[in-house]
Amino acid sequence: MQTFQSLLAKRLSDALPRAGLPEAGELTQATDPRFGDYQTNVALVLGKQRGENPRALAEKIVAHLDVSDFSEPPAVAGAGFINFTLQPAALEKQTLDILRDERLGVAETESPRRIVIDFGSPNVAKPMHVGHIRSTVLGDALARVGKFLGHEVIRDNHLGDWGTQFGMVIWGWKNLLDRQALQRNPLAEIVRVYKETHELASRDPKVREACRQELVKLQAGDKENTDIWNECVALSMQDFERVYRLLDVRYDLQCGESFYHDRLPGVVDRLLKAGIAEISEGAAVVFFHDDSALADKPLIVRKRDGGFNYATTDLATVDYRFNELKADTIWYVVGAPQTLHFKQIFAIARREGYTTDLRHIVFGSVLGEDRRLMKTRSGENVPLRELLDEACRRAREIIDEKNPGLSEEEKNNIAEKIGIGAVKYADLSQFRTTDYIFSWDKMLSLHGNTAPYLQNAYVRIRSIFRKAGDVAPKIDKLVLSEPAEIDLAKRVCEFAEIVPQVLNGFRPNVLANYLFELANSFHAFYEACPVLRSEEPARSSRLMLSDLSARVLQRGLDLLGIKVPERM
Repeated sequence: MQTFQSLLAKRLSDALPRAGLPEAGELTQATDPRFGDYQTNVALVLGKQRGENPRALAEKIVAHLDVSDFSEPPAVAGAGFINFTLQPAALEKQTLDILRDERLGVAETESPRRIVIDFGSPNVAKPMHVGHIRSTVLGDALARVGKFLGHEVIRDNHLGDWGTQFGMVIWGWKNLLDRQALQRNPLAEIVRVYKETHELASRDPKVREACRQELVKLQAGDKENTDIWNECVALSMQDFERVYRLLDVRYDLQCGESFYHDRLPGVVDRLLKAGIAEISEGAAVVFFHDDSALADKPLIVRKRDGGFNYATTDLATVDYRFNELKADTIWYVVGAPQTLHFKQIFAIARREGYTTDLRHIVFGSVLGEDRRLMKTRSGENVPLRELLDEACRRAREIIDEKNPGLSEEEKNNIAEKIGIGAVKYADLSQFRTTDYIFSWDKMLSLHGNTAPYLQNAYVRIRSIFRKAGDVAPKIDKLVLSEPAEIDLAKRVCEFAEIVPQVLNGFRPNVLANYLFELANSFHAFYEACPVLRSEEPARSSRLMLSDLSARVLQRGLDLLGIKVPERM
């Protein structure tokens, strides 16, 4: 099924050569509905390129443009915009076609790719904190949209499960561990052990050396240390999985840094043999003399003492994802502070001849009400599990107040959908590089651009059908006569145009903001157009439009990883 936007773009593309003009400009949804539904700036762009009057060019293009089967005659406006207004009959037919389509008009891509998405990536032996929320929910949303559009998506959780901190964890495990505390709260006890060991090592060279020896033994495969490390990993994964269950996030792979450990010597040997790396002051280093942006920023891939770092691991990861996972593209959903690191990694990968498309998808920070990085009162990172539990608790309070007659199970289920949805939406409705202020009152509000507002729109629609006896609307004819129902139908038809845009620039906020506008259009329709009290054929037609609005809201929110309750 073609969207109105793609149909118009095709007709415009056909008209330009007939008018003796090249392709140019873009066709978008109109910024102001007073001027129509779609508009193109092609005449303005060509006018600037050719030094000609854009209005005259616009008239020339319109003379060769036939859209009479679904649009009113195109209108030239302003300095040379060409505006298009859909015919009601065409809108009725398109809306009915979408109603019959399980995919709600969204076409699968004609060029599917195998995409590895690297997101989440917590560190073992530490609880996940609020800083992990953006990578996790952004990566999950992109994975959901990518899969829905027909791409093969591999979700990879690149765990931080190797490194110098494990020398301290293992020494502390052997000397400071409280087994009962470990049973009560495993990660809290591991963190306590690590912090106390770190404090001791900073004051006592003997402890510091003992920690280093424990790390050497681990790296050499010592059984006792390997067993301790495995237990730390297992306990951490249990804690992570509880968070992922709450967030409804899953992974296809969870290949931590340890997975690549045995591959690191080969990475450095390969780089040295190819002349990409060289020995400098005893270390293996990659210099970027031919790249002005990186010329003064060399990258160490093997330290003087023979140890490797996470740059070496990331190069091994690129090799694995390219050669073994056969990835066409790899998306790294990692914070902005790692921008230089990924520029270096990608530059080396290009030198090595990897043809996969490498993208670093950066994002901003979550701020507290004081506009600083969100911390606890003691200055620690806010644990993510505690934050999610608090979201569910606050949502439960709202449900107790609004709908006290529900069962305990229903209340808890709804509270989880509302609380977790609110946290996710607060993040995904922002442009990803923007820092945002975490506000419970704002994100849990039933008014404004929030998940509860969108969920409530869905619930309101389902209540219409409960009152109607849950009778499915007849799918045979749609009649659109009132401005509010015409506007709602247009919004619904835009869904198929919006979803593919999410991957252009990696912007789930485009979908989030569309869903907000759809909910606004539905509420305006609901106020202006009686549904159950209408006479036929308006009653069935409005039931169909309501049902379709609910399906689009549900599908759109699901692509963002947000569930909808049937009641609130």
